[in-house]
Amino acid sequence: MIARLARPVLGGAVLALLALGLLNGCGRSKEDIVQKARGVSTRAELEKALGQPSDIAKLGPLERWTYKATNGEVVFVIVGDAVTLQAAGSSGDKK
Repeated sequence: MIARLARPVLGGAVLALLALGLLNGCGRSKEDIVQKARGVSTRAELEKALGQPSDIAKLGPLERWTYKATNGEVVFVIVGDAVTLQAAGSSGDKK
């Protein structure tokens, strides 16, 4: 009887820990993102290292992948399949 009651509580605890882990993954700094992307040269490698970007902007063969960080954002420019440029900056509005 106790084991049957403990199952939903345990399941809820596991879901809460998973959700917390996902939220914590969003708490990366610019430095963490740049470090994880070091040595990456293709789109597939970048996605494997960092996951899906927060935003993708496309213009023909050019793509701008933006990853949000706790202290700004990191932008990667992709041409074709090659990661050609990275920049890190604040995400605040410029005046």
